[in-house]
Amino acid sequence: MTSPPPESLVPESLVRDHTVYACVMGSRAFGLATEGSDTDRRGVFLAPTPLYWGFDKPPAHVEGPAPEQFSWELERFCSLALSTNPNVLECLHSPLVEHLDATGRELLALRDAFLSRQAHRTFIGYADGQRRKLEADLRRHGAPRWKHAMHLLRLLGSCRDLLRTGELVVDVGTEREALLAVKRGEVPWPEVERRMTGLAAEADAALARSPLPAGPDRARVEDFLIRTRRASARG
Repeated sequence: MTSPPPESLVPESLVRDHTVYACVMGSRAFGLATEGSDTDRRGVFLAPTPLYWGFDKPPAHVEGPAPEQFSWELERFCSLALSTNPNVLECLHSPLVEHLDATGRELLALRDAFLSRQAHRTFIGYADGQRRKLEADLRRHGAPRWKHAMHLLRLLGSCRDLLRTGELVVDVGTEREALLAVKRGEVPWPEVERRMTGLAAEADAALARSPLPAGPDRARVEDFLIRTRRASARG
């Protein structure tokens, strides 16, 4: 008979007892929430260093325990952020922070270390994939998924502004009503396509003049991770 994992390795316990940062994402963070919108929660937990010394390792991510909740272990989160993963980078800039300890504050202080011109490649690459899915929906069903079209426009605008200013802003601000009109299907698909193409072109143009560095500051992030792991090992 296989023994159950120790309590310290139970995914729910890692999230409950070792979360260093937690925030709300999705439409509520983007300023696009409407009546009935879900509350998407994202977090980062620090698995205690001694858990890595045995054969059974902590998970790199955990779904739950609450509905619409997802958490990453700190190292996995930092790795994804260094690769300029759009979803992970946006978590670091959520205006709706629900939990923050000393390690979480240091993680947020590193936000600029993850930002670089490489975001153009990952954001635009992700957007291209999503656009192809929308076009496939249009061919099969006669209409795209308008909510996804709205979020694609939001992402493209966020990418353009990041490259222009060097800052990642999650809340859509004054673009809220225009984006919600897309979600409601009130904007013809050719106009949505035109906006997508225009935003992507503006992001391309912003790349050459961007104040962002060529790549993320991996050494700075790694120093933080090593110090944090050592402190955890000392208890």
